[in-house]
Amino acid sequence: MSFSSSSVLAREISDVPNTTPVTPGMKVAVLTGGFDKPYTVGLTLALATQNLRLDVIGGDDVDSPDMHSSGNLNFLNLRGTKGKGSLAAKVWRVLIYHARLLRYAAVSEAQIFHILWNNKFEFFDRTVLMLYYKLLGKKIVRTAHNVNAGKRDSNDSLLNRITLRVQYHLSDHIFVHTEKMKRELLHEFDVQEQAVTVIPFGINNSVPNTALTPRAAKRRLGIEDGGKTVLFFGAIRPYKGLEYLVDGFLQLAADHPEYRLIIAGQPMKGYGKYLEGIQRTIDSHTSSGQVIQKIQFIPDDETELYFKAADVLALPYTHVFQSGVLFLAHSFGLPVVAADVGSLKDDIVEGWNGYLCKPCDSGNLARAIKRYFESDLFRTLDSQRRAIRDRANQQHSWDAVGEITRSVYARLTARAS
Repeated sequence: MSFSSSSVLAREISDVPNTTPVTPGMKVAVLTGGFDKPYTVGLTLALATQNLRLDVIGGDDVDSPDMHSSGNLNFLNLRGTKGKGSLAAKVWRVLIYHARLLRYAAVSEAQIFHILWNNKFEFFDRTVLMLYYKLLGKKIVRTAHNVNAGKRDSNDSLLNRITLRVQYHLSDHIFVHTEKMKRELLHEFDVQEQAVTVIPFGINNSVPNTALTPRAAKRRLGIEDGGKTVLFFGAIRPYKGLEYLVDGFLQLAADHPEYRLIIAGQPMKGYGKYLEGIQRTIDSHTSSGQVIQKIQFIPDDETELYFKAADVLALPYTHVFQSGVLFLAHSFGLPVVAADVGSLKDDIVEGWNGYLCKPCDSGNLARAIKRYFESDLFRTLDSQRRAIRDRANQQHSWDAVGEITRSVYARLTARAS
């Protein structure tokens, strides 16, 4: 692949369409980074009902029929595919994407650029791209799903903190999902309090919920009637504490042959050896047959199977502010056993929709799981599911998220006029 083909690059950039107004209202560009379809779909569909005109900048991983369902929503697939290929091909795709993004920003009528996620080269996005948007006169809103992911993942650095500080201070407003996240922004990055709004984490409503019953779901996974099933779901990385769950579960398994653990997800890039160590622990144990491993990416249309086959979701996290998987579980009426870290306890009413345990303590986690399976919550789960679902949908409604977001947009544009 030659990178000197300026005519090809110019042709690629010219593919960016010039958008035209659809209905009266504020114009907003939502920058997705090319991933996290559930959050993008939930937020943008809610905003589309708020008399806003939206350009949603994404790629194949975000595109869906929902992105073309509203006249107020214009999906621009500038990212394309993240498909496999040579390093040169990947670099070329990223260069083309950034060139398209730069051109879009220069011609866009959007008054507000709302950044849901940065792109691949985060240091560039946090500094150069932010300055570029500001020079174009854009108001910038940032959703900080993680205030400092480097700190969470134990790979923080001075450069990481400096570029985060730059992005936060160049943002006109920042959304976070918990009060603890807000305090970290204020105290560690010196962000002004009036520039931060705590906003609910909307329910993942891009996952199908069919008439599949828990009993049928268990049978599809080979779990017999009477099996008591714990689920670990999602991308596997160290801060999620899977090793503590495995150790705790195996402490219980020999005395409880009816217990099952489902591990559904795949390791993030660079964490393959971490998972291999956990699998060696499982394989060397006499109760390894009670662990079901689905080590693969779980697409939306298969997610329902695992949440309906489970009797409880386990979140043995060592460090996190909030978890979308918790709300996904509650949207299926599934209780959660979670480590008491971050703000997880804010959404768990012990004995009603879950239980808490100490972080990094496999013995305490094992006792919490056993306590759950001996509780009235488990015994009455069939009748409790609807109440758990209704509470989650009320507290994490996308309509509420859309209203709060639009009010911030309105304040920013009023201040600029």
